[in-house]
Amino acid sequence: MGTATKSNEPLPGAIAPEACLVVPAALPSHDTAAGSASPGTTASEQVMSTSLPDFLDGWLAAHADEVVAARRHIHANPRLSRQEHDTAEYVAARLAEAGLQPQIIPDGTGLTCDIGTGDRVIAIRADMDALPIHDPKQVPYRSTVEGVCHACGHDAHTAMLLGVGRVLHELERREGLPGRFRLVFQPSEEQFPSGAPTMIKYGALTDVAAIFAFHCDPQFQAGRIGVRNGPLTAACDVMEVRMKGRGGHTSRPHLTHDLVNAIGRVVVDVPALVNRRLDPRQSVAIVFGAVQAGEAANAIPQEALARATVRVHGRETWDMIPDLVQEVTRSVARASGVECEIDYRRGVPPVVNDRSASAMFAGAAAAALGPEAVVEAPMSMGGEDFAYYLEQVPGAMARLGVGRPGERLDIHQGNFDIDETALSHGVRVMIHTVLAAAQSPAF
Repeated sequence: MGTATKSNEPLPGAIAPEACLVVPAALPSHDTAAGSASPGTTASEQVMSTSLPDFLDGWLAAHADEVVAARRHIHANPRLSRQEHDTAEYVAARLAEAGLQPQIIPDGTGLTCDIGTGDRVIAIRADMDALPIHDPKQVPYRSTVEGVCHACGHDAHTAMLLGVGRVLHELERREGLPGRFRLVFQPSEEQFPSGAPTMIKYGALTDVAAIFAFHCDPQFQAGRIGVRNGPLTAACDVMEVRMKGRGGHTSRPHLTHDLVNAIGRVVVDVPALVNRRLDPRQSVAIVFGAVQAGEAANAIPQEALARATVRVHGRETWDMIPDLVQEVTRSVARASGVECEIDYRRGVPPVVNDRSASAMFAGAAAAALGPEAVVEAPMSMGGEDFAYYLEQVPGAMARLGVGRPGERLDIHQGNFDIDETALSHGVRVMIHTVLAAAQSPAF
């Protein structure tokens, strides 16, 4: 099945040799009825006269509004991690209406759906959960759940995968598919413990040869696809540091443990000291997002708390970073005369795209949208639990441009929105990608 690579070598086949990809055994001729193969040939041996781009043009012209409507419904009805029951039911109902047979996992928060036949499976993943963020947008599809919002594009991921499933089913109905494909709609990408291991537990990767996914990226305009070989996102852990000690009046700090000073030193010194203990070529980011200590200006508190994320690129660094971070944190605390308790929680591993899968994405994007659509995606310090799938099978995640002209939006903000033309681009590119992967000897 191949393994993921950590190199960032140029991608082979990044530009498709032909702009028009003809898929055997997928599309019938408009001029010839199915079953009218010439003597001595089978349907799967016929070269179809209808190209994949032409078919997708027609399908999207007829159904693009439905993909947009699905995205807007999900955006207006967001569900937090591990609460995606309504979203899973909505997705299952749309797939069933199309004639497919979705399988909801036992807790009701995720589902899979196989299309086609064969022992070898190409999988496509979408995540479905929203974030605990207020939605301030004045749009018809504004969130109807107070304090919950699809601020990361998971509504778009889910709607596109619904579209991909319908296209694959139509191709299967017409002439058959070059293999079996699996739609994976997962819960809880945004929260630990995340949903990818849950889906794997319930068979999402059974017989899978390769897996692909998109992530919305407003830094790229709609119509651009960001592809990167090797490391794409960082591993991400969470650390909580608690201190307890003798408090007192700020006029007599020498009679206290001065926890505010101690926690401040941890926040400032630990990131710098950890980086000095590592090869400077290793990307490590320790950032404290919450610090709590005391209330009154003239009172030194008895408790202090700080929470941070620890993000690293590379599996080897991720394996060793917990011990190093905790050692340095305790050393800094002791230097202030304080002992601390550390709760260090493992998060997600880094996303490391497989070289062949990345090339497949790049070539397919060029075939679907034109060579100018393919751009190099930068490495990100964000975490993504798609990494769990890539630890078991080869695959790749690509950045789907969703930016709108004149806007500077980012994910994880309540005003985040997308250029909805990106949905059709995503369906088009993913169909090209997975059909090519199904016929490739690389997986």
